[in-house]
Amino acid sequence: MLMNAGREARLHYLANGFRVLTGGDHVVCAVSGVAIPLDELRYWSVARQQPYASAVEATQAEQTA
Repeated sequence: MLMNAGREARLHYLANGFRVLTGGDHVVCAVSGVAIPLDELRYWSVARQQPYASAVEATQAEQTA
């Protein structure tokens, strides 16, 4: 993972997890722009293929859709 330190990962979000398409150590929240380490990623939208930093951002994204 050291080679991917500091790089944004590209993921494919699934119902019960995600698949790494391009290696990295974090993704960026689609609402807040905050970097989310992959091991802390808990919220995403399968339909929108977007990650969220917390339930708050996930709810905001759902309400604006």
